[in-house]
Amino acid sequence: MLKKALLAVLLVLVILGIIYRELISYGYMQAKGQVSILFNTRPVSEVLQDPTLPDSLKQRLKLIGEIKKFAIDSLGLDSSGSYTEFYDQGGKPILWVLTACEKFQMKPKQWSFPIIGTFAYKGFFDTTRAHTEEKTLLEAGFDTQINEVSAWSTLGFFKDPILSSMLYRGEGSLANLIIHEMTHGTLFVKDNLELNENLASFVGDYGAVRFMEAKYGKNAPQLERYEFRKRYNDALSQHIVRGANQLDSLYKKFAPSLATSLKDSLKTAKIQHIVQSSDTLLRGLVGKKYPWRGKKLPNNAFFIGYLTYHSQQNQFNKEFNERFKGNFRAYLSYLKTKYPTSF
Repeated sequence: MLKKALLAVLLVLVILGIIYRELISYGYMQAKGQVSILFNTRPVSEVLQDPTLPDSLKQRLKLIGEIKKFAIDSLGLDSSGSYTEFYDQGGKPILWVLTACEKFQMKPKQWSFPIIGTFAYKGFFDTTRAHTEEKTLLEAGFDTQINEVSAWSTLGFFKDPILSSMLYRGEGSLANLIIHEMTHGTLFVKDNLELNENLASFVGDYGAVRFMEAKYGKNAPQLERYEFRKRYNDALSQHIVRGANQLDSLYKKFAPSLATSLKDSLKTAKIQHIVQSSDTLLRGLVGKKYPWRGKKLPNNAFFIGYLTYHSQQNQFNKEFNERFKGNFRAYLSYLKTKYPTSF
């Protein structure tokens, strides 16, 4: 009887292995990449004593400690062991994300993972695997995009390290990044990536400004420089979000019988208009620095990325200022109650 039971269990495991072989293979590769990083970190306290590390980068390491303390003490984000270890990337990217979207729908491809839920992007520690999967999606008719990743959150499952590439960011940008990732560790809703990323973007934006104010003062040139760059980034982001909504409206008007060639033509014309109309933003500043200027036109996957991170900023800002009168701790407490972490 026991032998039969064991054989039955083994058979079930074999069947599950066959059915989920791609997920198992992917999970193994991701775990391998994450473990490799975690096992090759050094305590920040040790790195600060390293005579080969330039003082400018040591100051950035100390700054991250200040940012983390501010996020916990002043914003109320959850404390964790993250950002107490350092990982040297050797000047190379270590993680890439693949995004895919329907060709004539503003509908992202979704990937589902155990425990953490559904995501509109897929991460890879191996760029070759990322491009292999991208090729499959392109052949299936999707718009795709692969981006390098500057940071990520393991949602409290591990201690997220400081990556060496972070140390070359400006102070405000670094504060935004750290607070963004700490927000994920404080509040994360399963199967709602757009909410999670938009909330983290909102908190990162707000928290970075407050941190710079606290460190330098409200009229400090450091804060003014950061806020100028923020105005540029906000103007660009909202322009692209509006463009994504325009594309969505266009696609919804396509009749099923409309020829693919005509759909492509109309889509290209709309995207060209979105790119060219950026010339009017901030007296032309955004248009001159537009990230796709002189390059291949963006596709739906590019626009989906902006929707994922920036489509709800106006709603969060309005609720925060009108309902909570700028009281961030009260707002965060409300959000934790409204969106309890679901794993």
